[in-house]
Amino acid sequence: MKNFLSDEQLKARRLPREVDLRGDYFRDITAIIHSTPFRRLKHKTQAFYAPQNDHICTRIEHVLHVSTIAVTICRALGLDADMAQAIALAHDLGHAPFGHEGERVLNNRARTVGGFIHELHGLRVVDVIARGGQGLNLTYAVRDGLVSHCGEIFDQRLVPCAAPRDLSTLVDRGHAPGTYEGCVVRFADKVAYLGRDLEDAITAKFITIDEVDPVVRAALGTSNGQIIGTLVGDIVEESRDKDYIGFSNEKMELVRRLYAFNKERIYRHPRMERYRIFCQRIIEGVFEYLYGLFTTHGWSIAPYRAGVIPLDRQFGGFLEEMQVYYTREQTASLRIVADYVAGMTDDYAIESIKQINIPRPVDINWHEGE
Repeated sequence: MKNFLSDEQLKARRLPREVDLRGDYFRDITAIIHSTPFRRLKHKTQAFYAPQNDHICTRIEHVLHVSTIAVTICRALGLDADMAQAIALAHDLGHAPFGHEGERVLNNRARTVGGFIHELHGLRVVDVIARGGQGLNLTYAVRDGLVSHCGEIFDQRLVPCAAPRDLSTLVDRGHAPGTYEGCVVRFADKVAYLGRDLEDAITAKFITIDEVDPVVRAALGTSNGQIIGTLVGDIVEESRDKDYIGFSNEKMELVRRLYAFNKERIYRHPRMERYRIFCQRIIEGVFEYLYGLFTTHGWSIAPYRAGVIPLDRQFGGFLEEMQVYYTREQTASLRIVADYVAGMTDDYAIESIKQINIPRPVDINWHEGE
């Protein structure tokens, strides 16, 4: 397999950098791992919000699963494992707190300024938001793989896009990646969450394994590890010596059946509906508060620093860091607030809504004569 784009095109950065002994894609890996957005993934929801249960998958664990799956497939097919690992580690940097529930709220609030799609926001994170507006300056190949990973679309086969494109102009999801490695990550994303969401649902007592279609259990396995092993093997065998990455017909049908089960019995479970309401209230409340704050104070940083609650001061610090970029680009207020809220962890969002809604005692010392 050989990518349509040249190495020079794939390794291009928005700003030139000197040659480094790590190599271009491993350099991207280290930049991603050391970034603040990556660290925050350990406190962001994958599918289940369960801060008291160490055995429920978090967003950072998910991206590590995707990374190992993608590297395994790429090594078997003779593709660039470092490129795939970098794409996998970066692919969910654009997720909001509370996963897809947070994304839905932000998409609704930011609809008049282009909405909020986590793949597109992930590109925004690595290009301009990380490092206080400087971005991570990643290679084209990794940026392309991130913005086109779209794990919610179940393609049976993928062929890379043959032409380079200006990634910053994309306005929706569903575009084919520009590399075979990016295609592998898109499949690895599905493989990683299908079995793990099933295991987490069993741990959370949403379902039992016996409720899963016996044909699916027999063919794919009954544990996350078995499901991953079966599907990884199928992708490798189906894609070897081909011009595409994909599932066999048999395994694709099983994947669709398992996903349909997960969607109906897990993602639409009544407890998940209560969780959606919980998330919506938090994100809506925080967004509304910060939007009002920015509407009132604008770019005058002093009032934020003098704010009554820590959230005011923290938001002010973010605005101060990003002011040069936002004012130069004339960024809309809704987008600025969406950028900040999307960067929150679940815990920080919950703490923020507590600060907003729970009155705190004011310590006033009255002195005689004052």
